[in-house]
Amino acid sequence: MNNSPQRAAKGFTRAFWVSNTVELFERMAYYAVFIVLTIYLSSILGFNDLEASMISGLFSGKCYNLDSLTVGTTEDPTVSRMTIATVSDDETFEQIKKQLNRMVEVIKVIDLTDVPIHMKEILFAKVLRVNAAEKEEVFQIAQVFNVQVADIGNDSVLLECKLTAHRNNELIALLKSKFKIIEVVRGGAVAIESISTSCR
Repeated sequence: MNNSPQRAAKGFTRAFWVSNTVELFERMAYYAVFIVLTIYLSSILGFNDLEASMISGLFSGKCYNLDSLTVGTTEDPTVSRMTIATVSDDETFEQIKKQLNRMVEVIKVIDLTDVPIHMKEILFAKVLRVNAAEKEEVFQIAQVFNVQVADIGNDSVLLECKLTAHRNNELIALLKSKFKIIEVVRGGAVAIESISTSCR
């Protein structure tokens, strides 16, 4: 009986191929996020290629967790304000601020973590294949959450929500528990310092 190492090395188990294939797709998804982010910053928001790649590279290269990113023009049409939401420890957060401050294109970095702010994000939730009774239930949920019914079809309802991220999460969870098919499109959060009250 001759079980040589060379013969054993010729083939791989199914578990090997499954784990490596999963790893491959995980890597592809990871890098695709930052490719899409770069294209979004340059094509949709008007950043030049250098600015877009620097911002995207900041989060991909350092492996920072980017929850959401929203960019829009301010009262000055030549200046854009970027709202970045990220979850990290204090040391990592300080590194992010330092990296952003080093960019020539960045005028100022404002930390809103412990500041009273007003923050909302836009969300569209489409509830599909509902009957008349279920449609009425969607209307009731819209009233409770104080969201707008943007469109209605024979068997579908489209909700337009401008709530805090936490409140949007609660709405999505409720819709998932009540209805079989929903479709959600969610934008990033925007925030500004409060005058007298806070809403996160």
